[in-house]
Amino acid sequence: MQTTMGKKHGRLINISGPSPFDSLPVDCISSIISFTCPRDACVAASVSKTFESAVKSDTVWEKFLPSEYASLIPQSRVFSSKKELYFSLCDDPFLIEAGKKSFWLEKTTGKRCIMLSPTEVTIIWGTSPQYWRWISIPESRFEKIAELIDVCWFEIRGGMHTRYLSPGTRYSVYIVFKTKNGCPGLGYSPVDAEVGLVGQGSSQKLIYFVGPHGRGGRRDVTKPEAREDGWMEVELGQFYSDSCCDDISLSVVKSDTPDWKSGLIIQGFEFRPAKTR
Repeated sequence: MQTTMGKKHGRLINISGPSPFDSLPVDCISSIISFTCPRDACVAASVSKTFESAVKSDTVWEKFLPSEYASLIPQSRVFSSKKELYFSLCDDPFLIEAGKKSFWLEKTTGKRCIMLSPTEVTIIWGTSPQYWRWISIPESRFEKIAELIDVCWFEIRGGMHTRYLSPGTRYSVYIVFKTKNGCPGLGYSPVDAEVGLVGQGSSQKLIYFVGPHGRGGRRDVTKPEAREDGWMEVELGQFYSDSCCDDISLSVVKSDTPDWKSGLIIQGFEFRPAKTR
């Protein structure tokens, strides 16, 4: 059965009747649905019992998985279906590249997402324990993350190759962090952020790590937001991943004040599809 919308006396009503697709073989319906996206597949499952059965097929969910998914999954993990595997990749980020990157899929689209470990970027004075230290905490995805002890010159630069991301997708880049004691010298002062593809221009913006409460502060400075996992994040910028052959650059710099800066814990740099407006 399918449900469509009709009009009676100027009002919308539900009209139920057999779906013309119900006469098709389930394998054929599965093949058709596999050319949509995960969100549309889940909607299709509510159309009829035939569609619900078709959506459960491995044919559908294998198309939504990364081509190299077999090499990404630990051999100890066993899944009853490709659908179960897909949602596991969405809900449970796992480490790749010897623990230097965290990988998962965006649930509604199947687009690739990456968090880059702070060990993979260049932090000025990052190897000097009087300025920065590397710590391990249970709520972090990575074995070691960076804690700012005390610096005057705050500068982080890094990047990644687009081969880890989905082509034809606009991405946002976030720094994921926590603060201590209000992040003295840094939390309430605008910080320069820049993101782009090497040789193709970049987006520049100002960010706060804490920022004024409420609606205070400068309107041209992006404030951080709380995440569901207990961390904070603030967007550094966006770029368009057109192919798998480009290098991404990012920077976070605060060097225009002589104040000593402290109280920042950086878990990583997150790359995920930009929100549609």
